[in-house]
Amino acid sequence: MALPAAAGPTVTLLIADDDDVTRSGLGMLLTAQPGITVVGEAADGVEAVDRARSLRPDVVLMDVRMPRLNGIDATRQLLAEAADPPRIVVITTFENDGYVTAALSAGASGFVLKRLPVRQIAEAVRVVAAGEAVLFPAALGRMVAARPLDSAAALPQAALTGREEEVLRLMSTGLSNPEIAASLTVSLETIKTHVGNVLTKLGAQNRTHAVVIAYESGLVVPRFAG
Repeated sequence: MALPAAAGPTVTLLIADDDDVTRSGLGMLLTAQPGITVVGEAADGVEAVDRARSLRPDVVLMDVRMPRLNGIDATRQLLAEAADPPRIVVITTFENDGYVTAALSAGASGFVLKRLPVRQIAEAVRVVAAGEAVLFPAALGRMVAARPLDSAAALPQAALTGREEEVLRLMSTGLSNPEIAASLTVSLETIKTHVGNVLTKLGAQNRTHAVVIAYESGLVVPRFAG
């Protein structure tokens, strides 16, 4: 997936990972990326929540498999307790990690794979800080296909209109609002209205969570090519 370039002020970042080498390596590499300042590190979920409260980073790069408190519960706690919570980007080693989809359902704005080049991880951090979602459709499809369909009933209950379902399908391909507007030949404001309606009807935390529901409910069939 090609992430849009994000210009703007420096993004402050907290890295949470229980592996010392991974955490320090990411910290060093991401500090060298333009527009990102690593303000702290955390070795587990409890420390991630505590450090996020004190440091108030823009973004937390959150591993999901950590001791004491996993990344799912840490994400849920941060988003529920903070008045102005950080945005969460989940980082994982495995494409079929069911913990990631659980974290996305808890409110994480997106995920990245640890094997990605550091510049792509940095782009993901900047994009999420700017209020967008980071979505890799093929990888997300694999994850959802490998886990129970927790949200299978959400879509039928939502009673989306035909156009709202069409917008959700396009969201599931990783398209941004302007790209969806161009695809459907409608205004950007119209698409923003449709996306807002989709999130409200599905009870989704954000557009990434809505896409998870689309996969789990069968509206979008995972494709594993590419």
